[in-house]
Amino acid sequence: MPLKDLLDPQGKAVLGGLHNLGMKGISDVRVGKHITLQIEAASETEAKSVAEEASKKLLANAVMEYFEIEIVQ
Repeated sequence: MPLKDLLDPQGKAVLGGLHNLGMKGISDVRVGKHITLQIEAASETEAKSVAEEASKKLLANAVMEYFEIEIVQ
């Protein structure tokens, strides 16, 4: 997802579209990407470590984005 301090033009466009459709109560939209990894590991801790390393080294641009990791079995 884009960092909260950065302008998100795509999110603003979506917000405008929702308001044009008459949808009320939505005050902010952020648009980002969702990446799913299938990781074989001995434990959830190891799997999370692998996902975090992959995110830091390749999948997320730390200058513009942040990431969250969720373990789903």
